[in-house]
Amino acid sequence: MTHGYTTGTGTSPEPAGPYGTPHAGNTGAAPETPYTLPQQRASEPAPEPAPAPAAKKPGRDRYLDLLRSIALVRVVVYHLFGWAWLSVLFPSMGVMFALAGSLMARSLKRPAWSVIRGRVRRLLPPMWAFAAVVLVLLFAGGWDPGEDPDQGGGAWGLIKLFNYLVPIGAPPYPWEAGAPLDWLEGSWADQAVGPLWYLRAYLWFVIASPLLLWLFRKAPWPTLLAPLGLTAIVGTGLVTIPGETGNAVTDFAVYGSCWILGFAHHEGMLKQIPRYVSVSCASLVMAFGLWWASNHLGSEGWDLNDIPLAQATWSFGFVVILLQYSPSWQELPGRLAKWDKLVTLSNNRAVTIYLWHNLLIMATVPIIDLAYRLPFMQSERAMGALDSAYTIWMFVLVWPLIGLMILAVGWVEDLAAKRRPRLWPNGSKSKRPQPGTGAHRG
Repeated sequence: MTHGYTTGTGTSPEPAGPYGTPHAGNTGAAPETPYTLPQQRASEPAPEPAPAPAAKKPGRDRYLDLLRSIALVRVVVYHLFGWAWLSVLFPSMGVMFALAGSLMARSLKRPAWSVIRGRVRRLLPPMWAFAAVVLVLLFAGGWDPGEDPDQGGGAWGLIKLFNYLVPIGAPPYPWEAGAPLDWLEGSWADQAVGPLWYLRAYLWFVIASPLLLWLFRKAPWPTLLAPLGLTAIVGTGLVTIPGETGNAVTDFAVYGSCWILGFAHHEGMLKQIPRYVSVSCASLVMAFGLWWASNHLGSEGWDLNDIPLAQATWSFGFVVILLQYSPSWQELPGRLAKWDKLVTLSNNRAVTIYLWHNLLIMATVPIIDLAYRLPFMQSERAMGALDSAYTIWMFVLVWPLIGLMILAVGWVEDLAAKRRPRLWPNGSKSKRPQPGTGAHRG
């Protein structure tokens, strides 16, 4: 950043007058001398004002878009390989909530009700498309929510199905589910529907955002840090809230500070703090998170998703550092530019990717199993080689399946946003662009 200074040109700068304007006589006109006649001075043209600097074209912050793409890839990799340390390497959920909070703060320049309605409208149709497929599979597999004792049975089990329409609570599903498709194992419903907690938490944050933003502007630090204090209460067992209500409150507390950090980023609060101060404090908070995790390791080891207070503090510090160094790119620089289309595509189809990726991970299994039937795969050595690389092949195959799902149902996101449906919105210029149809989601 140049801070407005330019390099020297070999001449001394002229002294400036009040408010940074040049002193009289340094306007670019010929200097006045004792030999200049009055009529000559009157005939000299007035100097033209310097042209105003061109305003930057409004658009997406590509740095934030890049972070969202990395977070989505990390989510897919985590659910595929199950590596607990990925929750430490890059806390995707905290990053995604912070980015959503920043966009929400920007949108709340408009009336709050219209913003909430727009956000909910963009969220629900893609979820309905996903829920329709899941419910068909569940019902075809013999599940009856009215007779499922885990869902309360009777009318209450049926009422819970409402959460597939509006995710205020947790959508119900059986822990062991039958399925009409052979490749779906008994735990498929838990793997497919379980990640919907993110949509529930997102909806809660959207509804609460007008109040949270008002509180943040009145008392920024208490509002920013309050969710961490709430996590210390409900996320450590100090106070226990039973059932899915407790899970929802815990999720809201764990990621609340990240969401409000998005407010701080949009309002410019982080830029007002010296970088060494914010990074040092964030590092201390992250160190506390790791210390807390080391004393509360569960069956999955260093998986912060199972340790709420560690997840909250680690994610908070991580996001502070990411946003403090935010360069506000309008275009991806250097070598990152070659990923521009994929970054644009993943941002335009973030909900589709998140909703469907777990089902698609399971769909790779029957495809890979077909390889065992090939004639050259009948030896023990060949089968052993495929067994050892099975998860790698799942990783390779899941991405084209995600691409096919984007083509199949991704356009629902466009309809939800009241845009013209697009099959592959990666930012490529169409031959005949239509005005008003090329905006990114946000």
